Amino acid sequence: MIPPIASRFVAGETAAEALEHVESLNDRNVSAILNLLGEHYHERAPADADAETYRTLVSDITDANVDACLSVKPSQIGLGVGPDVFEENLGRIVEAAAAEDVFVWVDMEDHGTTDATLDAYERYAREYDGGVGVCVQANLRRTGEDLARLADVPGKVRLVKGAYDEPGEVAYRNKADVNERYRQHLEFLFREFDSGVAVGSHDPAMIEYARELHAEHGTPFEFQMLMGVREDAQFDLAGEYDVYQYVPYGGKWFQYFSRRMTERRENLLFGLRAILGR
Repeated sequence: MIPPIASRFVAGETAAEALEHVESLNDRNVSAILNLLGEHYHERAPADADAETYRTLVSDITDANVDACLSVKPSQIGLGVGPDVFEENLGRIVEAAAAEDVFVWVDMEDHGTTDATLDAYERYAREYDGGVGVCVQANLRRTGEDLARLADVPGKVRLVKGAYDEPGEVAYRNKADVNERYRQHLEFLFREFDSGVAVGSHDPAMIEYARELHAEHGTPFEFQMLMGVREDAQFDLAGEYDVYQYVPYGGKWFQYFSRRMTERRENLLFGLRAILGR
């Protein structure tokens, strides 16, 4: 059982618990991106098993009649075993999802996975006519070229700042530099993409800049934020824009919860207050 302190950030250990959370989001006009927690498998059996769980989750979403899509990590479905295993499992998931009109996001991990992730994304986005999206990270120095490559791919792109501790030769490490690159890439997305722009940020300045760019270019877009982080802002924005909440669930919740606790001061304070009973 997930303790109350972690339930702010993780929707439960089972798909049923996660879908209950999705229903509550839908009631407030927020859609969901469901993620089964798990990553960095180096053997095929657990990668195949999680891929099959995602295929089952597609049916669960359809049966529950909720507004939700999927998000998978390459290292969770076989990239650590081999790019061919990852691509095969991703194809199985996308095939099942396309049959039920469920969208699939492919998360981006550390910089060493970028090429394999983008190659698989482009293949299936073209094969399934845009039913797939991919995450790109503004802190990577290569991202401008990657976005130019993806501009004519019929899928969606989620722009995030980047959470991995990458070396300076491949990534910008200064916060101001990352923010500037995020703004530049966001402007490119709204200018050059006809649709399929996802703003993955909790930063009020970036949210406001996205609103300005939308007013200028009219490009369809959506906001994407994490469960448990600035949820009041999510519900407020949902009155005017498409908003998706990233909803993780599953038995491997502790590592994810620990990461959420340490990445923002507000989250750490929340955890301390919960522990102290205040």
